[in-house]
Amino acid sequence: MDDQDQLARKYVSSKQTNLAKSALKRKKGYESNLIKVENQIETLETQLISIEGANLNLETMKAMKQGASAMKQIHGEYNVDKVEDTMEEIREQVELADEISEAISRPVGNEFVDEDELDEELAELERENKEEQKQQQQQQQKVPKAKQPQAIQREEELPSFPTVSKAQPVSQDDEDEEALKALQAEMGL
Repeated sequence: MDDQDQLARKYVSSKQTNLAKSALKRKKGYESNLIKVENQIETLETQLISIEGANLNLETMKAMKQGASAMKQIHGEYNVDKVEDTMEEIREQVELADEISEAISRPVGNEFVDEDELDEELAELERENKEEQKQQQQQQQKVPKAKQPQAIQREEELPSFPTVSKAQPVSQDDEDEEALKALQAEMGL
């Protein structure tokens, strides 16, 4: 087409109009052939895309059929009733295992201790401990100043200032020592 266009320009410049027309006709023929070929290529490409899509659909359908067949084969020997029966058996076995575990963990003989009884005994011990502490405080207040250690007397002689108390947790050992001291004080030791 470019060649025919250049020839037509050459013939026009040399005043050969018939040859220029012939070159332009050939150019037009090439252009129409090009359009037809491009349309055919476009049609073939469209058809190729359709074939690829159809092939993909076919492969997808084959895979889905194989999947359905495999699922039928897998589920062939099972149904909902069989699954529920199996689950019920599992539940029964778990309950049996729990019962066995509970039976094994129960104390043998007289070792069983009632929790409520323990709670009552603990509450009684706490009440006794509080009473002992009250008695100890009362006894410390009754001791004359002369018998108190010098550090305590000096503390009373000094002016009082606000203090910041840091409550420290009292351990069981500290409570036991205090109870022992209180008992010794009662016995006069």
